[in-house]
Amino acid sequence: MTQKKLHPSVLKFKEFVKDNPKIIKEVRNGKATLQELYEDWYLLGEEDKRWDDIGSENDSESETNNESKGDWMSNIMGMVKKIDPNQMQNHINNLSQALGAIQGVISQFQGGNAASGSIKPQEGPKHPFSFRKD
Repeated sequence: MTQKKLHPSVLKFKEFVKDNPKIIKEVRNGKATLQELYEDWYLLGEEDKRWDDIGSENDSESETNNESKGDWMSNIMGMVKKIDPNQMQNHINNLSQALGAIQGVISQFQGGNAASGSIKPQEGPKHPFSFRKD
């Protein structure tokens, strides 16, 4: 198989990305695409402040993630305290009624026997051949 020769600027960008692994992390996190970063690199150059900002944003985000992980339990407890039991019971009842209605519709499509609780096998006529008369 023959390999396509890449443009020299693309090769330089690949080397730049290898030297700055924070760029790959930004792409993997979905904050930018390689195409966008290549265009910025091509227009702004390697010495632009944008490349310094990429690393500082990731560092600050990791610090805030560590702080938020410590407070998740207190956040959950705060939300549980704010729940109104009567309102929660109302929502559960509404959900139960909705599920009952859905089950009723499904049982109608299945033949209607499931709603009564016991499924009876279909009984055929007592004499399968009604034309026995001679």
